[in-house]
Amino acid sequence: MSKELLEELRQNRKVYGRWKEGQATWEEYRNVVRACSDAMRTAKVHLELNLARDVKNNKKGFFKYISSIRKTRDNVELLLIKVGVLVMEDTEKVELLNAFFASVFSAKAGPQESQALEVREEACREDDFPLVEEDYVRDHLSNLDAHKSMGPEGMHPRVLRELADVIAEPLSIIFERSWRTGEVPKDWRKANVTPIFKKDKKEDPGNYRPVSLTSIPGKVMEQLILEVIIKQVEEKKVIRSSQHGFTKSKSCLTNLIAFYNGITGWVDEGRAVDVVYLDFSKAFDTVSHYILLGKLRKSALDEWLVKWTENWLNGRTQKVVISGTESSWRPVTNGVPRGSILSPVLFNFFINDLDEELECTLSKFADDTKLGGMLDISGQAGELGAEEPDEVQQGQVQGPALGEEQLNAPVQGWADLLESNSMERDLGVLVDDRLTISQQRALVAKKTNGTLGCIKNSVASRSREILLPLEYCVQFWAPHFKKDEELLERVQRRPTRMIRGLEHLSYEERLRELGLFSLEKAARGPYKYLQISEGWVSGGWVQTLFSGAQ
Repeated sequence: MSKELLEELRQNRKVYGRWKEGQATWEEYRNVVRACSDAMRTAKVHLELNLARDVKNNKKGFFKYISSIRKTRDNVELLLIKVGVLVMEDTEKVELLNAFFASVFSAKAGPQESQALEVREEACREDDFPLVEEDYVRDHLSNLDAHKSMGPEGMHPRVLRELADVIAEPLSIIFERSWRTGEVPKDWRKANVTPIFKKDKKEDPGNYRPVSLTSIPGKVMEQLILEVIIKQVEEKKVIRSSQHGFTKSKSCLTNLIAFYNGITGWVDEGRAVDVVYLDFSKAFDTVSHYILLGKLRKSALDEWLVKWTENWLNGRTQKVVISGTESSWRPVTNGVPRGSILSPVLFNFFINDLDEELECTLSKFADDTKLGGMLDISGQAGELGAEEPDEVQQGQVQGPALGEEQLNAPVQGWADLLESNSMERDLGVLVDDRLTISQQRALVAKKTNGTLGCIKNSVASRSREILLPLEYCVQFWAPHFKKDEELLERVQRRPTRMIRGLEHLSYEERLRELGLFSLEKAARGPYKYLQISEGWVSGGWVQTLFSGAQ
């Protein structure tokens, strides 16, 4: 709060006390209340404007403000320990969640002796180790996000960034020593775990995802290791092309477009097609360190990289933290820690050989996997039903049939395992068995209208600045039916009418003022989205927040 606003609030309290004692009239008190309300509204507008302008550098502050005006809360509330027994105290919650997160770890660490025999005995030459230059470390420290949380060692990223010139030299020496010897400091293997709610019932500990906050200097070292790994991956082409997650120049959008381009081609030819969706339970948390290290060596990574990664994975510990309350430490014997720099690329190595000896089309985004294949509707199994699997472990398997004729033709050998659905959520996009994706557009319209209602009721300003980005994967589900265009066009009318100064203009005039097109015109043009101020709008198919009245 500014000094001026604090003074207004003090004046409000003084006049209120005088009015209660009969020393001030009702009109005097009402005028002071109105002035105080105007000052608070102006302060809120300026706050929203500052958040809008700084959203790229301070996303944490922006979403913290948005969470404060929402009715729902994402905090860990009551937890169900057993039927009829709820845990309410934070001290009990952290221990319960830490015990649950650790329950997925395997007690067996793997055959260490046989692993030692697999290690290549060739000596690492001096030239094999990249140099850790002081300037390189200084650049990484200077680019730290000061709004990120600190790790268990208590070093705040803002402090490290401000002292980059001072600590760059000693840290470069530590990093150089670590990567030549393979030794990883104990503090770099500790993690404060924050439970993030996913979906369904909040009282179920299984509906929370553990996200690790690790050492900030350790993350800088991880970044150096990551760059070397990525360079070797690109040179040796280790990761298969079917992987779109955490891979350069690929994304959820490329995954969806590449996979369904082939599927729609088969359907257009009149073929019967099945798609099987695999969702591995606790995929990141159940990664076997022994198997992972074996796959790293099989991928022909430098041995010193594998050695450093092995020491980084071994001896890890974690504790759960909720609102400042900490649990006891527990050992971590499996998994790659979510929230670390290396975990995505390590998981890609772990799941890389999933498509070996498969004849169907397979596409991955991290652990989210789908298989597509043509179905022999004459009664014989197609590509997806070559043989019945012996066992499916730790996975949820669902498969809609695509097209028309094949809906009543189950895949032999898989029928008892697969749950057939007419619609499935694929990487956040609803895909139906007719491949129209109309339900995704209806869902987007519903969510956008809800967001606009939140804006109208909670956000004070109505300027042209758009804070939230382009609607997710719009290039994949852009409308091609007239009814869908009209539905989204109605959604687009609302935010253009909410902008201050444009309320009394016609829809076409508002679009011209904002530099937008109608959806019908945008669909005919070469561009699917336009830029307004500091944000992105895709022909209006966007969840928007306005701030900063001018």
